[in-house]
Order: sequence, then C-alpha cells, then structure tokens
Amino acid sequence: MQNLFQDKYEMVVVGCGGMGSSVLFHASKNSPSVLGIEQFTTVHDRGSSHGKTRIIRQAYFEHPDYVPLLLEAYQEWHQLEKLLNRRLFFETGLLQVGPPNGPVVTGVLRSAAEHHLQVDHWTAKEIEQRFPVFRIPSDHEGIYERKAGYLLVEDCVRAHLDGALLNGAQVAEQTQLLRLNAKPDHIELETTQGNLRANRVVLTVGPWLGTWLHHPKQPLRVLRKHLHWFETQDDRLSSSDQCPLFLFENETGCFYGFPNLHGEGIKVAEHSGGELVISPTNVNRELDRIDLARVEAFLSSHFATPFRHLSHSVCMYTMTRDHHFLVDQAPTDPRILIAGGFSGHGFKFASVIGRLVADWSLSNQRDPRLAFLTLQR
Repeated sequence: MQNLFQDKYEMVVVGCGGMGSSVLFHASKNSPSVLGIEQFTTVHDRGSSHGKTRIIRQAYFEHPDYVPLLLEAYQEWHQLEKLLNRRLFFETGLLQVGPPNGPVVTGVLRSAAEHHLQVDHWTAKEIEQRFPVFRIPSDHEGIYERKAGYLLVEDCVRAHLDGALLNGAQVAEQTQLLRLNAKPDHIELETTQGNLRANRVVLTVGPWLGTWLHHPKQPLRVLRKHLHWFETQDDRLSSSDQCPLFLFENETGCFYGFPNLHGEGIKVAEHSGGELVISPTNVNRELDRIDLARVEAFLSSHFATPFRHLSHSVCMYTMTRDHHFLVDQAPTDPRILIAGGFSGHGFKFASVIGRLVADWSLSNQRDPRLAFLTLQR
C-alpha cells in the first residue's frame, strides 16, 4: 500500500469527533506534523458528537474532581470562539431536580460546596413559582446553576477541525484504521488508504474504542441513546428565562432537555437506560416506541403544556464500569494514548481534555488532574 500524505508524522489522531478534533487542534499549535484520520466524513452523525446541542455545567454531580477541568473547559471554549469569531457557547442556566437524597441533588451540592460555586437551592414550590412551566413533585428539590448552558455540538467539532487546519494539520476522511504495529522507533498504522508512521498515536474513536482496548479492569459497553424533538405552542418554552435547560431525576430514570431556542422544537432525552449495541457500525437508528413513550411520560408528568413529537436521532454512549472517563496510555505501548469511555457526559470537556491529551502525548508529561481517569484506578 502507498503511504498517505507524508511518510511520517509526529502525531496521528484516530477519530476526529468531539474529542479527537480538539486533540488535533491543540497538537497542531505545537507541531506542524499532525494528522487526523476519520473513518467517516468529518462532523458526521454516526457516533456520539452530534444532535445539535450539549449541556455544559460546573456544579458536577458525577464527581467534584471534574470541576477544575470544567472551569478550564469554559475558558478553552471561549478562547476558541474568539479565535474563529464563532458563537459556540450559550449561557442559559440549568435546573437540576430530584429527591433530596438522590445522586443528582446531593452530587451538585457537594461539588458546589467543595469548589465554592454559586447555585440556588429551591424547594418544589419555589421552582414552580420561578418557572411555572414545570410541574415538580412536592418531595423533590432543585438546584439552579446560572452559569450553565449549552454548546452547539457540530459547530464545536467543526471549529476545532478548522482551527487545526489553519495551524497546518491534515485531516484524512473516509480512512479507517485497520492495525497498529509497534516498532522500535515509530508506530505503524495500517489504514484503508495506505500505511502511516507516527511517533505518537492518540485513539479518540468513541464507540469503537473496545476494538482497540481490552483491559480486565475497564470493560466497555456501548449503549444506543435516542434524542427527541417536540413541537409546542407554549411560548414560555422558547425563552431560557422561563424555561432553562433541565435535568430531572425521578423514580423512572434521569431525563434532560433544552428549550426551543432555535425554532427546532424542544429537545428531550433519557440519560439513564439504553439498549446494548453489539456493533457501533451497524447500530439500529430507527425510532424506538418504548423509549419515546418513556420520554412522553416524563413530559406529561413534569410540564404544564402539551407536546407533539417532531423527530428523533440516535447516538451512542461508551460506558465504563464506574461511568468515569478513560484517559491514559495504552497498556500495549506508552506512545499510544486513549481518550474514551466518556459514558454520556464527556463532550463538554472536549476543549480541555483535548489540550491535556495533546500536551501529554507531545511531552510525555501527564497533568495530575487526569490521575483519577486512568485505567488502573
């Protein structure tokens, strides 16, 4: 097979979605010899980095150790906006609701207290007084985070790729990685478009990570997740002042959504649950009526307005056992870094984790804030 582009690169990033595009961008600022390869076209809808919007928040219920990374992620997203003169982040506020002893409310309050973050803690009655569009169970509480908001997911991926190209990086679309061969002085990559050599390789392949990583302590599962859009005639759902982003934990699961801020309907999905995916390449993308019924039941229980289903999309969560990310050297070769297993809550971190992974790969120095995300945890 003929070599692709040039004979050898300082770094090759495999997978150019949310995380890979960021790694490529940040690596390109320090080395002109970086290449990203993508098995599909760039900014595609076949993995986990699509669906128009992603929530970004600071008072992180999953674990307080994420908060320092989030504070830097905010800075990185704003710097990317300034560099390319594009709006990527919208501060709208986020309402998180659940039982007072549940993981959402207790986790948010823990992160806010530990990192001195400003949040409002409300009773069910106080939430309904502030946001009458919601219906809150009387025994639930809510946390309102004013600095939370959303990212335009496809635009963020495109911005990182455009920034990388401006810095001299290369991107090869429709190029699938077939094998990695460790040599004494380089890593050889066999692809469908030819063979490559690289000093360093970063695997940011999303749901396909299980193809390359087999670790007894960190088994991976891929789940099919549905995103739904609904039409409503209630104008309150077109204003973040009257309907912020929302995340609800209730007795049936965990649901989240976005108001109708771009005229495409409100977006609602279930964060919990999900069907096991055997082959990410051949995932079933048809509408699941059971999933839709669960989301519609959530809406009827928690909103004082009717909805009509408009459309849906499918994405995938790559789940770790503890639902925390995997960012580490590959067990087979320290010159290969992996960033994956983002378990349905990783996109907001792409701006900062992409930088830290690029720096780690090029310098051999791991940022200590990534220590809780290693394979050996």
